[in-house]
Amino acid sequence: MQTEPLLYALAILLVVVGLLGTVLPAIPGIPLIFAGMLLAAWADGFVHVGGLTLGLLALLTVLSLLVDFWATAMGARRVGASRKALAGAVIGTFAGIFFGIPGIFVGPFAGAMAGELLHRRRIGASDLGAATRVGVGTWMGVVVAVALKLMLAFAMIGVFALSWWTTR
Repeated sequence: MQTEPLLYALAILLVVVGLLGTVLPAIPGIPLIFAGMLLAAWADGFVHVGGLTLGLLALLTVLSLLVDFWATAMGARRVGASRKALAGAVIGTFAGIFFGIPGIFVGPFAGAMAGELLHRRRIGASDLGAATRVGVGTWMGVVVAVALKLMLAFAMIGVFALSWWTTR
């Protein structure tokens, strides 16, 4: 029995799940995309996709991880978020997964807002306004991170496809 078709199917599955993971925070999206591409290259005996291309894809994978942290932190920092707000955004992001698509969008905002309110230890009108700004800023950072990761994911797919179809 030939295992190549099974390996290619698994590689495609990893890339598809990885694309979903660029939006869903509990799935390590771009690392899964890289794993799928590495598997496809290995299944082919590295004939179409070699070390240079895989090195570039690995570099893009590492860059995506840095982008994720950087964009979220920058969104939060721009509005003066506390560490508790950042922790709340992370917790809210993971909790939001259980509430479907709306939870994915509301979770980071609500978590950052709750974390900022815990940091301030009071809930006055000005505190609520500041916590809301922190929630929005953190959420915008998450949105920017997702957009940048999607661009990197599609760039990786393009680099892989170009290498696959231009190498003989």
